[in-house]
Amino acid sequence: MAEKLALPLILPNPPPSKPLFQDLPPSAAAPPLPPPNLSPLFHDYLSQQSPATTSSHDPFSLQRPRHRIGKHRDPNKGKPWLNRRLSPLGERTLHSLINPQFNPAKLHQELSALLRNGRYREAVMVFRKMEEEGCKPTLITYNVILNVFGKMGMPWHKIMEVFDGMKSSGVVPDAYTYNTIISCCRRGSLYEEAKVMFEEMKSAGYVPDKVTYNALLDVYGKSRRPEEAKEVLREMEVNDFSPSIVTYNSLISAYARDGLLEEAMELKDKMMDKGIKPDVFTYTTLLSGFEKAGKDDSAMKVFEEMQAAGCNPNICTFNALIKMFGNRGKFTEMMKIFDDMKASGCKADVVTWNTLLAVFGQNGMDTEVSGVFKEMKKSGFVAERDTFNTLISAYSRCGAFDQAMAIYKLMLKAGVAPDLSTYNAVLAALARGGLWEQSEKVFAEMMNGRCKPNQMTYSSLLHAYANGKKVEKIHDLARDIYDGAIEPHPVLLKTLVLVYSKSDLVHETEQAFLELRRKGFSPDVPTLNAMVSIYGRRQLLDKANEILNFMKENGITPSLTTYNSLMYMHSRSGNFEKAEEILRYLVSKGVKLDIISYNTVIYGYCRNGRMKDASRIFEEMTASGVAPDVITYNTFVASYAAEAMFVEAISVIRYMIKHGCRPNESTYNSIVDWYCKLNRSEEAMMFVTNIRQLNPLVSKDEETRLLQRLTTR
Repeated sequence: MAEKLALPLILPNPPPSKPLFQDLPPSAAAPPLPPPNLSPLFHDYLSQQSPATTSSHDPFSLQRPRHRIGKHRDPNKGKPWLNRRLSPLGERTLHSLINPQFNPAKLHQELSALLRNGRYREAVMVFRKMEEEGCKPTLITYNVILNVFGKMGMPWHKIMEVFDGMKSSGVVPDAYTYNTIISCCRRGSLYEEAKVMFEEMKSAGYVPDKVTYNALLDVYGKSRRPEEAKEVLREMEVNDFSPSIVTYNSLISAYARDGLLEEAMELKDKMMDKGIKPDVFTYTTLLSGFEKAGKDDSAMKVFEEMQAAGCNPNICTFNALIKMFGNRGKFTEMMKIFDDMKASGCKADVVTWNTLLAVFGQNGMDTEVSGVFKEMKKSGFVAERDTFNTLISAYSRCGAFDQAMAIYKLMLKAGVAPDLSTYNAVLAALARGGLWEQSEKVFAEMMNGRCKPNQMTYSSLLHAYANGKKVEKIHDLARDIYDGAIEPHPVLLKTLVLVYSKSDLVHETEQAFLELRRKGFSPDVPTLNAMVSIYGRRQLLDKANEILNFMKENGITPSLTTYNSLMYMHSRSGNFEKAEEILRYLVSKGVKLDIISYNTVIYGYCRNGRMKDASRIFEEMTASGVAPDVITYNTFVASYAAEAMFVEAISVIRYMIKHGCRPNESTYNSIVDWYCKLNRSEEAMMFVTNIRQLNPLVSKDEETRLLQRLTTR
């Protein structure tokens, strides 16, 4: 599975072969500035961190190797067992285990100490060695190790192996055991498994307590099951358990994660009416919910209410704000949050670093991803499963599939077992490359007992089919979702809107959107952007405006993607100048524009013969630090060729090569095709036969392809 990601990027479609522009002033040919890197943006902040030890090793290497004792790689195999990888606490635990005067109570204390100190792997090693030595674990031992497995995020079948082994050895689970296992269901959103454990607990004669109910509520919250969470609350009240702040926070989390933010706010108000003050978790959950829904103003109102109530933000609050501003490309505001975080005495934690990795990955800034990972290690953080998962996702979003796979291999080498999030990250990487066959193989591996697929798994499959242009397979999954064979989760309905929009199927896109609304789910920014995008491409201006009005009425903040879709729509209409008006608005708001923004406006002017304006936008783009890409240059080349200005078109190719942008098939096709359309076949042949003088790096296969194209025209 790992090797399948090393493949070239999918190239964009060629621009239309029609007149674009007539002239390119010399000033427009200024060399592009390099994209911003981590140093100027984060140097001040990162330089104030307290690095542990600086390593000159590869940025993907770990600070310490990990080996599982007793495996075939163990250098002590066949020799007396050594404990060099254990901490002093772990050594004492092991000594108490293998000492003839073995004291079970003391061992339990030591295992519990390992758990409290976060030394989960050492605790597991001690437990495994205990089994090998024939020491029978007690109820307390099993409870401790189940707790450890939950903290480590071990796969469900591993947890069940311990639980089944516990019962088969004659050790009867107690209420604490069931509470622990229900809590273990949170990480994988295993709400069905949690419900089974809850029922088994009652069948065994144990009465659920407040811990049980709160754990179950938390599982439903993580699983986005608000209705089931409400049922748990009713059962609590029937059994005379008064809801606590923990109870309400779990319920609020369930609603906020599912996008039901009005209901979440009502719960907060109800909690306050009962005399329970919201805490930092309450406010942070609501803030994160509004951020995810794209309602930045509402998110900031929650933050302001939190401050007014005298509730100090914690690291989770700052992380949520960092994510919000980072996802919007507002890096100045993001740095202010860093400053506020430092001023409050909060230090960056692993979530902070993972958030930065995710933000830069989403913005395609692979250099910054690597830089943050290095700084993370310098600050003393060792990569664990969540970091690996984030890195896989970040690099795949940057199009760096080989690096994503290198991280996956490093994760396995470090002895970190893949979980549901890992599989989903790998599937998402495969989906971006349209590798639907490999995606199906990974899915089959999961179904074969590795992990239980969830809505994100099916979402990645849909994206893989869309990018692989397998529309029938999308229809097959859509039928299963609409019919209920696959749960019609809001994530899946939103994904259907996205993939059908990407496939340019208006009716199917609208059907998925209406199904989402019919089931009472709120569309988020990406879903609404997909609607604006397809309406814009089809020049359905009235329908696009309906979506924009919906966003405005519901307080949803448009993203750069929203504005890019609007610029695309206007650039291809008679109102093409409107595209630059939108661009000017974004600049005035301090939004960092991307290559799509500039290319869209350039195209609008080019197709309407406004070459000077197009060149002006080109100059502005390079001056802002956004480097032209192959689409930018191909637009110039195609325009010159369409106007029979082949000398100028070839000059653009020379310029792009000089500035590090490699021509693609579309670049050369524009020259050859327009020569042929103008009945200048001899000149076309001369261009092809002398193409190595233009670009010495042109392959023999490319020459052959162009000759074949020329002879078939």
